[in-house]
Amino acid sequence: QVQLVESGGGLVQSGGSLRLSCAASRTITAIYDMGWYRQAPGKERELVAVYTSGGVTNYAESVKGRFTISRVNAKKTVYLQMNSLKPEDTAVYYCNLQLWSMGSAYEYWGQGTQVTVSS
Repeated sequence: QVQLVESGGGLVQSGGSLRLSCAASRTITAIYDMGWYRQAPGKERELVAVYTSGGVTNYAESVKGRFTISRVNAKKTVYLQMNSLKPEDTAVYYCNLQLWSMGSAYEYWGQGTQVTVSS
């Protein structure tokens, strides 16, 4: 079992910046991807960004050029730097971990952190 602990959400004005952090509770020796999803009120959860075990990053079109995902394996941590924030970025942001071990896939979620962007 892996717990994911998120931090860094909050209230910011439009055009501002925030950095989210997500740390895994234990060392992971399996292959794993880490990423961020978000869910706004009345909407489905959507992928924001992912950092794969192979070092590849993928972003939702709506955040490309504004958000940057990074990962420090030694710290078991993934970060999401969010710049030029817009009111439509307001959502609960969830950290996600997907790992593959012994032929099985596992998925874990953080508890979510609220990001609110005021206009």
